[in-house]
Amino acid sequence: MNAEEYFLAGRSMTWPFIGLSLFASNISSTTLVGLAGGAYSGSIAIYNYEWMAVLVLIIFAIFLLPFYLQKKKKQQEGVPEDDIIFTIPGFLERRFDVRSRYSFSLLTLFLNIVVDTAGTLYAGGLVMKLIFPEVPLWESIAILALMAGIYTIAGGLAAVIYTDAIQAILLLITSVVVTVIALSQIGGWESVVNKIPARDLSLIQPLDDPHLPWLGLIGVFLLGFYFWATNQFITQRVLSAKNVNHGRWGVLFAGLLKLPVLFIMVLPGVIARLLYPDLPNPDQVYPTLLFDLLPVGILGLAVAGLIAALMSSIDSTLNSASTLVTMDFIYKFYPQINSKQLMWIGRITTLLFMLLAIAWAPQIENFKGLFNYLQQVLAYAVSPVVAVFFLGIFWHRANQSGAFAALMVGLVVGSFLFMANVVFGWISIHFLYIAPILFMVSLIAGIIVSLLTPVPRLEQLEGCMWTIKFYQAETQELRTLPWYQNYRILSVLLIILTAGLIGKFW
Repeated sequence: MNAEEYFLAGRSMTWPFIGLSLFASNISSTTLVGLAGGAYSGSIAIYNYEWMAVLVLIIFAIFLLPFYLQKKKKQQEGVPEDDIIFTIPGFLERRFDVRSRYSFSLLTLFLNIVVDTAGTLYAGGLVMKLIFPEVPLWESIAILALMAGIYTIAGGLAAVIYTDAIQAILLLITSVVVTVIALSQIGGWESVVNKIPARDLSLIQPLDDPHLPWLGLIGVFLLGFYFWATNQFITQRVLSAKNVNHGRWGVLFAGLLKLPVLFIMVLPGVIARLLYPDLPNPDQVYPTLLFDLLPVGILGLAVAGLIAALMSSIDSTLNSASTLVTMDFIYKFYPQINSKQLMWIGRITTLLFMLLAIAWAPQIENFKGLFNYLQQVLAYAVSPVVAVFFLGIFWHRANQSGAFAALMVGLVVGSFLFMANVVFGWISIHFLYIAPILFMVSLIAGIIVSLLTPVPRLEQLEGCMWTIKFYQAETQELRTLPWYQNYRILSVLLIILTAGLIGKFW
């Protein structure tokens, strides 16, 4: 096994496995616990994070994905070549320079451990505590992390994707079972409509809503763009695609799977209000539904599905974190290292990050709700990255100094806003408004500095920007495919389905 096989599954994955793996990695135990808890304490507006993912994935498939998978020159056998993108920060180096690569890679590593892996371990620990109440939370977290880490270290990305596919199917089945039984317990959908306030069954909430005001949808889009289009642990599945078409089909398939989440993962949180009106912690909603409603045999299947989702997310973040360290730092500093050495460095890195996540995960208990923790940390950190990608893909004048300035200014302003808004309470701004503020600040900084510094070299633009010429060439190629393989037609159909669902619960 070489580095390309370990980190990118040999770039051989087909669209069903990519789509299922994307879905399973996202709908982890954090999402199951967080969505149900958010609906319990607020409204079904929490689902806006899910349907917005469909829009983001379509934009990703059209504008970014082909450049992630593009090769610039012939490969040299047995060596991880510069023409293959192993990491998303690697794409930023191709478009700008190494400063942007290192900055984004370090940020991604931090978020992978503190947000993605630690959050998932915490959610899994809550479930395990219901099964084994006498076991401390940190011990449950450590056991779960070790279980996921073992096969991730051994098998690389291919093992991650294949197990994700199985786990996604199991997760969907168990979620449907929980929803059906919960509905039967309260007397069906009519009971929900009659007993739950109409406002709480609406996706669009007024500006005074403390959880997700409608103007906050801009922030939801920006956070979603980071997560689906630039986050290494998600996009690494797409980098494993055998070609651009399979990558796009897989991404759109993942978007399709997001639509039923409203019925099988969000609405159970609303139903739980009628069943358990006095739960002290919203994060206990989904585990309580499982253990209180399901008979023993089905409960075993449901718990297996939840733990499978947990494993899926942990293996994803650990594998991506090891890829970032190995390919963005070790290989850059020591290019003479061979492929097998890189693979073993990746395995050791996976183990180290697993231990860091185990240490941090119990601290999440001190925050107000898991989903709030996840989104709030991202809101102060990722918008500058989104600004840099928008500049790089759509504006030919954006250069390396502008990109670095956008990242650094965004980091400084984001840190100040976090201290002022969260730590000291000097200001009070909803975290979903923080994201667009940081995006605009970073975008303006990138534009100003780019205009004041030299024009980027032609080789920095080639194969890294979306242009009308690229669109026209792609159109000619699509004419040779049947309609059901044309990603543009599939995207339109997916938008129609999504719009219909939003309209129903407006």
